[in-house]
Amino acid sequence: MKIHEFQAKEILASYNVPIQRGYVVSDVNNIEKIISKVQSDFQSNAVVVKAQIHAGGRGKGGGVKFCSTTEKASEAANEILGMNLITHQTGEAGKRVNQILITEALDIKKEFYFALMYDRSKNADVFIVSTEGGVDIEEVAEKSPEKIIKAWIKDDTYPLADAVNIVINALDLSSYKNASEIFSNIYKCYSQSDCNLLEINPLVLTEDEKIIALDAKVDIDSNALFRQEKIASYHDESEEDPLELKASEYGLNYIKLDGNVGCMVNGAGLAMATMDIVKHHGGEPANFLDVGGAANVDTIKNGFKIILSDPNVKSILINIFGGIVRCDRVANGVIQAVKELNLNVGVVVRLQGTNAKLAKEILDKSDIDLVSAETIDDAAKKAVGMVL
Repeated sequence: MKIHEFQAKEILASYNVPIQRGYVVSDVNNIEKIISKVQSDFQSNAVVVKAQIHAGGRGKGGGVKFCSTTEKASEAANEILGMNLITHQTGEAGKRVNQILITEALDIKKEFYFALMYDRSKNADVFIVSTEGGVDIEEVAEKSPEKIIKAWIKDDTYPLADAVNIVINALDLSSYKNASEIFSNIYKCYSQSDCNLLEINPLVLTEDEKIIALDAKVDIDSNALFRQEKIASYHDESEEDPLELKASEYGLNYIKLDGNVGCMVNGAGLAMATMDIVKHHGGEPANFLDVGGAANVDTIKNGFKIILSDPNVKSILINIFGGIVRCDRVANGVIQAVKELNLNVGVVVRLQGTNAKLAKEILDKSDIDLVSAETIDDAAKKAVGMVL
């Protein structure tokens, strides 16, 4: 689950990590009051106005502005709040800015890149840092890979203290007494908050020699939200795709894509393979949809509803492996769903596994217009053929 910058900073601050301080505004009528409060609390006329959306590249898109006066701050805040912000991560559609963060302005001496994530290759968490902060880390990795330093953390194999020392030395912060405590606290925050990613870009050293998280991007493991009650309350449904939200209500795993071949599959691995084969035959998958291991009539019906909510879908490929769920059960679900929903797109069904032969007989004897397939390759070819 993604959260906003101001929420990520709240979490960091709770672990005694210094942050760029500020206040959130969601109502234009409160803009002037919050600007005045920031100026008063932090004793400076200069402030920074930041759009709060779940996407990077906000600054390049015009969603982050330094304002040296009250007038400029008011103008920027009124412009950004409610705007449709387009960045390289939002796509052409952009995202509406429903909240802005108005913060103190800091005099910056140095900028660093900092991130924490899990490295599967070493089965360990890893610090990723660079002296090239404030820019796209992908660009640094491509042009100056030697400037990206990694330090792993795992019990006695890669002690946290050793990793922290590597980070401090890489960023030339060894003369700062609180540096070790700050990086240790950031790791504690990452670990105890069940983060998949904790990125601070930039982490800065100010002119008055303070290490501060100027920005924060946090992605929380959704499977751990049952033990993160406060963080779970940060969920912002306005940032989610409406179809993905609806699918989650049905207990389906759905991600909308840009193609026109709808895919209904059980199991994430099979779903990925199905999408790959659709592309191999010249088609474009319209979605990732995993109905899970206990598909029934309602599951199949709801899956159809979600897929057909996308007007780009011109055909549907159902690719189910019957393990926990029997193929004949899926076949009956498909037939009932198609009858009830009056589909106007072609449907290709490939069922393999438990009771696959029985499922094929059920489909062949039905009075609905379906195309059956034996192999995943044949199924994808037929589904793509319906839209070409």
